[in-house]
Amino acid sequence: MSANDTNSPDSTLLQGDSANPPDLGVSATDFDLELESVTAARDLQALSAVEILGLHAVDLMTAAAVKLGQFEGTTADLAEARILINSLAGFVDAAAMELGHHHAAPIRDGLQALQRAFKELSDFPDEPGFGPGEKYTGPVY
Repeated sequence: MSANDTNSPDSTLLQGDSANPPDLGVSATDFDLELESVTAARDLQALSAVEILGLHAVDLMTAAAVKLGQFEGTTADLAEARILINSLAGFVDAAAMELGHHHAAPIRDGLQALQRAFKELSDFPDEPGFGPGEKYTGPVY
């Protein structure tokens, strides 16, 4: 068989047919995921670091509110909400200097609202200073 022979085993592997497409080691799903990754990277490139931090803070706030049962059709899971509120508080504490006051203030307000909602939902509220996130924010009353 010559290198130009279309019936050679090597050419069959590369050409495939409608019943047996060539196996190039990359599935359509892998290609789609790679394309999505490239698109996501370009989207992130267009945002400032402050915008990215703000978006992640909002994501954590939303997730905590869901775990507090604040959305229609959700029920409270205080253990999960505690984890998210603690993480949000640490995140805000760490990022506050980078965010600046005008970006950090509304995030802190949202965090405080979540902390209060947690206290209201708790059958046995934590002592002041020991609630979720209060390690970073101080006591919330």
